[in-house]
Amino acid sequence: MPLDFTLDSDPVLSVAAPDRAAPLRQDADGLATGWASARIMRVDRRNRFATEPTAGDRKRIRLEPALDHADRLPEDAVFLGRTDDARHIWAVPVDELPDSPAVSNLRACGADLVEGDGSLAAQAMALLGWHRDNVRGRQPDHHPRRKEAGWAIEDPFHGGLEYPRTDPAVICLVHDGGRQVLLARQPVWPAGMYSHVAGFVEAGESLEGCVRREVAEEVGVVVDRVRYLGSQPWPFPRSLMVGFQAVADPEAPILLEDEEISEAAWFDVDQVRDALAGRGDLMVAPPVSIAHVMLRSWVAAVDRDGGA
Repeated sequence: MPLDFTLDSDPVLSVAAPDRAAPLRQDADGLATGWASARIMRVDRRNRFATEPTAGDRKRIRLEPALDHADRLPEDAVFLGRTDDARHIWAVPVDELPDSPAVSNLRACGADLVEGDGSLAAQAMALLGWHRDNVRGRQPDHHPRRKEAGWAIEDPFHGGLEYPRTDPAVICLVHDGGRQVLLARQPVWPAGMYSHVAGFVEAGESLEGCVRREVAEEVGVVVDRVRYLGSQPWPFPRSLMVGFQAVADPEAPILLEDEEISEAAWFDVDQVRDALAGRGDLMVAPPVSIAHVMLRSWVAAVDRDGGA
């Protein structure tokens, strides 16, 4: 039987954030009153935010008293949920945070955050980015009005609510059923970096159908046994990465017809194991991504079951 596996842990950004408290989004009076005890996460235009150390070796998002930022709830804040002690949490956009070792972005520090904070940061980035996109190129009197604590907008002329959009994309670990995995690289990536085939789902397409199409288009390989692994928000700017595994023939020719892919090759499990440990010439996706978890889980399955 070909090797089969599941993820050995949830992707970093998939671990549930604090209570989103969705019913509160429509309670304007309750949110305004709650501002006095609320906590805020400042996010600048480069999607950077401040962190602080914990008692262990992890970091957490720095949540500051809301009243240190403004006397009343600002219009550009977006509601993220509640802390364990029921304080409201808001993300507030700022132009620029001062450079400091404590200021970073989600790609760089996401894997170091305490459980749930990666999801909180992803939520903030996705919402604030959505609002920036909706005012770009518009005159101020054409800006949509924010509704539901930043979770909806209303057109100033035509009315009607619009909600944040999430673009589904698939990412697939293609293996031979045993000890080899097929990885590809984009020309803009650093030398030696490879990852899984990925792509956006097209209109009228299933997730599994997208997996088969993207692998065929990008590396010219036919896959079988497409199996779901897990998912992860990826707010760069508003994607949901849906992970799969699939089996392909390593003897089949690799055909690079998609200009997004410059190289593709099969790699042995020993090479991937070294890459995950930071050894060797092969570079793989960082721990904050589902791509990293997929590779780590596949290596663990090969080590456990021996491969084909």
